[in-house]
Amino acid sequence: MKSSRDSVLHRHTADWSATRRIAAVTIVITLLVAVAGLVAWATGDRDQRRTSAPAAPASSAPAVKDRLGTTPSSPGTGSVAKPPRLDDPLAYAKAAAAMLWSYDARSTSRDQQLAGMHAWLSLETKYTDWTAIQSQVPDPVLWSRMRDNAQHATATVADAKFPSAFKQALADDPAALTEAYVYAVTVTGKQTIRWKDGGGGAEDRAVTLAVQCRPSASCGLVSIAPRVAP
Repeated sequence: MKSSRDSVLHRHTADWSATRRIAAVTIVITLLVAVAGLVAWATGDRDQRRTSAPAAPASSAPAVKDRLGTTPSSPGTGSVAKPPRLDDPLAYAKAAAAMLWSYDARSTSRDQQLAGMHAWLSLETKYTDWTAIQSQVPDPVLWSRMRDNAQHATATVADAKFPSAFKQALADDPAALTEAYVYAVTVTGKQTIRWKDGGGGAEDRAVTLAVQCRPSASCGLVSIAPRVAP
């Protein structure tokens, strides 16, 4: 009888632990997608992606700035910057936003762009949302047109901060973070796009990212929110 009770207790404990892990991620994702008063960026970005793609820049973080456009890219990922080894969620989110806002269709195929972006993901795949991240890349037909038009983009990152709702949630339940160590970070900056015959333009950009930064480990990208969190 005792072993039966122990078995039930073991299953209950395992279920409870799994529930806590799911709840921790849910807290962050909920903050990313359903905070009252968020400014929707999906419509504006969707319209822009019909004529342009994501970017990777001269970020305000020196380590990122050094890597972008100055270091030869690996053959497998074209012009996509390699993920830096950082344990600070704000710094990593800056670098990730810079990467997402940067591209060079002249020298990088769409598959290379996706492969380069995938390298930024957290290794804990149960937390990652690759569908949301890869949606930043235009479809194959549009990418081909961008290549024909010699289109490329760079970005400058201005600021990164924890959204107010995320900070409030942590203040209400500090232990929630210790399950997955996933942080919500809002990054702002500017993207500059160029194409053949001297064409070009620039616009302000903003995005809220979910990044995972466990203690004593390098950060990884988890997801992109459909709205910008203030």
